[in-house]
Amino acid sequence: MTAMAQLLAWGALAMVVLFLGAWVVLLRTDNAGWVDVAWGFGMGTLAVLFAALGPGDPLRRTLVGVLGGLWGLRLGLHLALRAAGHAEDARYTSLKRRWGGNIRLKFLGFFLFQGLLDLALAWPFLVACLDARPGIAGVAWAGAVIWATALTGEGLADAQLRRFRLENPGRVCDVGLWRYSRHPNYFFQWLAWAGCCLVALPSPMGWSTVASPLLILFFLLRVTGIPATEEQALASRGEAYRRYQRATSAFIPWFPRRG
Repeated sequence: MTAMAQLLAWGALAMVVLFLGAWVVLLRTDNAGWVDVAWGFGMGTLAVLFAALGPGDPLRRTLVGVLGGLWGLRLGLHLALRAAGHAEDARYTSLKRRWGGNIRLKFLGFFLFQGLLDLALAWPFLVACLDARPGIAGVAWAGAVIWATALTGEGLADAQLRRFRLENPGRVCDVGLWRYSRHPNYFFQWLAWAGCCLVALPSPMGWSTVASPLLILFFLLRVTGIPATEEQALASRGEAYRRYQRATSAFIPWFPRRG
């Protein structure tokens, strides 16, 4: 078995265990939001796993393991606090209504699919950790800086939103990074993927890692990110959120529009 096949096998096993555990938590709490927690922790787990077991250059593997591990740990803890302290996300409540019977088995398939998605999106981690050539190219160092910046920005955006909601329940958050983007957390999440892609880009097959940031961008802009979040925000905050939409960039941070 090749090194790539071995790492993929270990990664798939880790994702099955992690998402089965999240599904068991769903059965106990009736809160499907734990799939998001597993998704965050899953990315960090794969980064550390590939870094620990990969045959690549030790410095490059350390870079992937530290940055990917910290990113997944921060996101997983943030989502765990949200899942434990709040009602189920409206997206999953709506999904339960649409699916009807056999909810538990359907969510089992849904959870395991998210694990498969984690494994697919972690492709840059794998490619970088397989590269045994010594030394790190300039573009990879630039990617590491972008990745670290994204980790900081995403954490700051989540902290600002959490504090605002505690102090201003029911209002639209338009302060800090949220003054310049309606979804700065999503923007920095995507930026982290762009950074890890650049880290892997000089490696053999590095060109193929471009698919990961493109895939996450598609999900954020068209599927489970902005569309679902904004639908929920409009339902709960109405005209106040519509004014926010008219004034504020949806994704890339930019100065607010006047009038």
